[in-house]
Amino acid sequence: MTLLDRNEVQPGYWPSPWPVECGGNRRQKAASGRLDAATGTATIVSRRTERWDVMTVRREPGEWFVGGTMPAFVGPAPFGWVERFDPETLEPIVRSPDLPCGDHVWCGAILAHANGSILSVNGSYLHRLDAEDLSVQAERELVDCSHNGLLALSDGSLITKDLRLEGQGGTTVTRLSADTLGTIGEPLELPEGSMGRIAADVIEGIDHIYVPGTEHLWRLVVHGDSLEIDDWQPRYRSADGRWGLSWDACLSDDAVWIMDCGDVESVRHIHTTFPNGRFETAPALSWRQPAPWTGAQRLLRIGLSDPEDVLAIEPFGVPGGGIIAPPVHVPEHDMAIAWDSVNGGLAGIATDGGGLDVAWHQDVRPSMQPVVFPESAELVINDFTDGGSDDLVVVDIRTGELLDRVSTGSRIANGMFLSAGDHRDVYYCSTTAMARVSWH
Repeated sequence: MTLLDRNEVQPGYWPSPWPVECGGNRRQKAASGRLDAATGTATIVSRRTERWDVMTVRREPGEWFVGGTMPAFVGPAPFGWVERFDPETLEPIVRSPDLPCGDHVWCGAILAHANGSILSVNGSYLHRLDAEDLSVQAERELVDCSHNGLLALSDGSLITKDLRLEGQGGTTVTRLSADTLGTIGEPLELPEGSMGRIAADVIEGIDHIYVPGTEHLWRLVVHGDSLEIDDWQPRYRSADGRWGLSWDACLSDDAVWIMDCGDVESVRHIHTTFPNGRFETAPALSWRQPAPWTGAQRLLRIGLSDPEDVLAIEPFGVPGGGIIAPPVHVPEHDMAIAWDSVNGGLAGIATDGGGLDVAWHQDVRPSMQPVVFPESAELVINDFTDGGSDDLVVVDIRTGELLDRVSTGSRIANGMFLSAGDHRDVYYCSTTAMARVSWH
């Protein structure tokens, strides 16, 4: 087994092992090193924030940032924010001003850019922040709709998109300068809406951007200042309503890996109001509601060289499956990881035989973006228990064995991001709370 280089400097980003959500544009969520959780002792530090904590990213060693929004579904106007925090105590060091978000409530994104600044997209606004004091260096209003996902391309330009469900028109993809936040070329409107976040990779020196649509996956190619839709347009879903929409894609092993059944009732509720996520009276928002379709949760593998090469598997086979976060494929172990948040269940799917075969099941209920440590074959993901505790579990990627369990202290689980720290640790973000779990 040859381990991939997880310490490579990623073009467009500050030289850091975790400068952006999922650790990089391919969304493999993989970190170098190992936790060795089974032989270590877990220590947790948690902080009650009363905010919607979305993700953490690292710039310099010991220099960590968290970004998010306010869970203001009713009442006073929402806003975005970014904070630099102490990596051990989680206490705030400096915080940005309240950042306009166009009155939209949704989880945006932050990244540590090669130009030294912190970039934040939240609602319909993009901000460039000084990394030292988090003052606003530039501000740009985007399409009037909530945005999710913000990546840097190999030339340092930024790419982002708005979020539109089925029947809400085509999603707009915008490329911008990371210095001025000026638009590069014309924004591109896709033929379909898109819910999942974008992924990207460089193929023969050219940036390729992958966008999950409502029925197809779309690949955009960067040519100079323009974005062009490639003829690779695989269909992953029919419009018969049996399955839901895809969240983000993971690029791995010459394939795109996605899970469908993502636009659960709470997501639909938030994005069929305008501004997104704003209500006159407090809504009942829960991803635990029954799914609005009959299909079982699916994992799909789509070949990057052949759009007709589409494999699908139902790892659990239970009708009405649903998720609020995407899968991961670990090429070092020829294993994909999938789950069903609505019905419960985590599964490892072996991919080394050219097909998709369930290798193991684990009786947990994940909902969030995991982290994997390929060297030690460890997966870290959450388990929202029947008792209402959001725990972190460490699972052996090869066998599904449960190696450790740690309660985060949070009573709310969502689809937010775990990040790999520098010292056998993982950062956790959720609504109203964040935490750091370390092993020693």
